This record gives sequence, C-alpha cells and structure tokens, in this order.
Amino acid sequence: MNRAIFGTVAAAALLAGATAQARDVTIGMQLEPPHLDPTSAAAGAIDQVLYSNVFEGLTRFSSDGSVGPGLAESWEISEDGLTYTFTLRGGVTFHDGTDLDATDVTFSLDRARAEDSVNAQKALFANIASTEAVDANTVKVTLTNPQGNFLFNMAWGDAVIVAPESIEDIKANPVGTGAFKFSDWKQGDSITLEKNENYWGEAAKLDGATFKFISDPTAAFAAMMAEDIDAFYVYPAPENLAQFEADPRFTVLAGNTEGETIMAMNNKLSPFDNKLVRQAVSHAIDRSAIIDGAMFGYGTPIGSHFAPHNPAYVDLTGNSNYDPEKAKALLAEAGYPDGFTTTLKLPPPSYARRGGEIIAAQLREVGIETEISNLEWAQWLEQAFKGYDYGLTIVSHTEPMDIGIYARPEYYFQYDNPAFQQLITDLDAENDPAKRTEMMQEAQKIISEDYVNAYLFQLAQTSVVNAKLKGIWVDAPTQAVDLTAVYWEE
Repeated sequence: MNRAIFGTVAAAALLAGATAQARDVTIGMQLEPPHLDPTSAAAGAIDQVLYSNVFEGLTRFSSDGSVGPGLAESWEISEDGLTYTFTLRGGVTFHDGTDLDATDVTFSLDRARAEDSVNAQKALFANIASTEAVDANTVKVTLTNPQGNFLFNMAWGDAVIVAPESIEDIKANPVGTGAFKFSDWKQGDSITLEKNENYWGEAAKLDGATFKFISDPTAAFAAMMAEDIDAFYVYPAPENLAQFEADPRFTVLAGNTEGETIMAMNNKLSPFDNKLVRQAVSHAIDRSAIIDGAMFGYGTPIGSHFAPHNPAYVDLTGNSNYDPEKAKALLAEAGYPDGFTTTLKLPPPSYARRGGEIIAAQLREVGIETEISNLEWAQWLEQAFKGYDYGLTIVSHTEPMDIGIYARPEYYFQYDNPAFQQLITDLDAENDPAKRTEMMQEAQKIISEDYVNAYLFQLAQTSVVNAKLKGIWVDAPTQAVDLTAVYWEE
C-alpha cells in the first residue's frame, strides 16, 4: 500500500473513530436521584435523568412548555368535560419487550391515585373517578369534576406510564417506553442510558448518555474545562459563567425555568404560625442582594409562587419589599421584640447554600438568629419535606405551574387556608381561559398577602454546553434533560 492510500485510510479510520465516540454524551448534574421511580418521590433529579428519555406519559411537555401527544396519539373530551378517551399509539413496547396497552395506563393511574399511593403529586390524580381499558389501545378516564388542566397534569413526570410486570424493581431498574433505556447506575457517581433500538418514535441521534453527579462547584468547573463532561445541566457556580461565555469551546444557555425559589416557613411551627412573624421575615430579606451575591445576577425577583414568564403572572414583590425597620416593628408587634432563634436547613444546590448564608446575615440584622444545617438531598427530603422538622428552609420548586401545592395542608410548609383550597378546586374545574387567568391571579395574591413563604426569585436555567452539542433545551418547562433530539454537530 502506498503512503497516500495508507494516509487516506488512516485518516478515514480516525474520523470514523471520532464520529463513533461523539455519538455518546456525558451530562453533569449536581444532585443524584435517591432512586429511579419518578412516580414515588419528590426529587427533581429523577425526572432530570428519566423524563422523556426513559419514561413517557399520555401527554408530554415540549421545550416551549406546550403540552402535546405522548403515548396517547389523540384524545376526545366529552361535552360535559368529565370523560377523556385516549387512543394509544400502536406498536409501543417497554424496554423489557412487553407491549404497552390500555391496562398499563389504567394500572399507572390507579396506582398513582390509590389510597396508599406514595406519589409525590398524588393531588394530580385526585379528580379521577374511574379508569377503563376499553380495548388494547383505548383508555377512558372519567373525572369527578371538569378539570381544565387535566392534559397538563398528565404531562408531569409523576404521571408517566409504568408496567405491572416491572414495577417491583422500578427504583433500581426502571423500565419505560422512551428513546433511551436504563443501562447502569454506579451509585455516588453516574447513571448510564443506552439508545432504545426498538423505540416507537423518531430514534435518538445519540447512542447513549451518562449522567455524572458532581456536587462540588469547583469540581464541576474543572470537569467542564477539561472537557471530561459535555454539558452541565444547571451549572452550580454562576460566577464561572462569564469565563465559559468567553471560551469558544462552550455555549452558555441562559433561559427560564419553572423554579420558584423560596425560603419556606413551617406554618404550623411557632413562631411561624403567626402571620406577623412571616411578614417580618419577608420584609427582612433583600432579594437583589441574594440574586447578586448567590446567583451572580441570574434570577428574577418574585413576590408569590408563580413564574414571571407566565401570562397570568402578577408582580407582587411590593408586598414584601426589603424594609428591615418594618420587619423589626412587626416582630415587636408579634411579641418578639428581641427576635428569636430558629433552624435554617439547606439542601445542596448553590442557590440554597450560598443564598442561605446571605439570608442568615439579613435575618440577624432584625434579631432572628438561625442555626444552619447543610443537608444532603436525601436528608432534606426526610427531615424537611416528609418530617416537617425545620423552621426555615430554601428550595426551588421546579415543577410546572404548581401553585396548587398551597391547597394541600399536609404539604411540607403546612399552609391551611380553606378559602384558597376552594379557589384551587374551582380553578381545576374551570375551562374558560379568561376566568382561569383571574383565578390564578387571585391565588397569587392570597398566598403573597398571607406571607406563607418568603418568595425570593425565579431560578434561571444556566447550563454550560460543548459548543458542538446541539438540541439541549434552553428553557426548562419541566425538570428534564431531554436528550431525545440532542445531537453532535458534524
């Protein structure tokens, strides 16, 4: 073989090898899922890895937040708004080779709404009166009352379709219908997915994906700069973003999320069972200082639990403007002229840890001392979310349009307002868009004026991505690193 031919062959081989290597992707994430069942935990990290990639629902969110067909290719709604008849796609199989049929849908919905259900968003299914497998590809869902956002609810990660054949092992070995299937979980390190060659829809362009869990912001920076990872979803060190923006190897995606970042107050625990105290806490906080100091300017101030990019948003930040003197006066009126001491429990994300330090200093200025506990995600879920064992805590609620959680007295901040609960019940039953907007605006005002929580900012979606990697969502209408349309630019 002459040198010219050999060189051509060698170059072709190298190119082929590079192309093959680039068919996979490694995604950095700060939080590791506690397990892999999106239908039985509140941890957003589960959906980030599995939503759309491994598990699918009857409907699904697109990158712009719209809701479209998922495993249901179409549906009909009865005139009274009580019956939804879904037609399932044909030829869909789970990753273990079993066929998807209507009984899998009824199983999933009945399991989610059962009395002993551990679904973190069980309220999404509370209005379902019955489910029926009409035939293999047809499911009839009957509601107790009309529900204007029912199709929206069915797009949540908590409403994905699972199979009875694989449910027992779902937390360690998830079996779905998506474009990728679960391959391996090295706990404490990574989760690997591989392409589903038998996917019913458009095949994934990637051969596989590895989600690498890096909790330390310094390690995240080093991994990106070394190109050990191809993208970092919700990059944890916003102070580095300008450096990445200036580096042609990377693209910084700065978009919207559904993440209302709040400092939750335990409404059933003294002294936060006193509205005056909650109001004082809210006025003691300088949102701008938190956004600048903890998020390096990324974030939009909020005054209620609602996303600013939603058309129904009302700017209520004035209800809790930064006014430490007013906060002191409110504390004195509430019977705490010398302040008090409480706990501040912080999960791992930077917005919580860094924001918590800033807030602790702000609260100290008005006489409120905080005992800070830095918790791992599983500890936070156990202590704060499930156990109500906290005074204050900081977390970003990244579920889409989730103001309805305030109608659940058992939810972790334990707000119990019958008037608000009735408003959400009425909202769920309302189909008229203009009336729904009015109701959503009223809901925002109620919780803002009740000072249920301290509303901080809307979390920005800031991800760092290899400049050649395309298709990663800029905005985050739900908690998902949807890789189904991601590809490497040639």
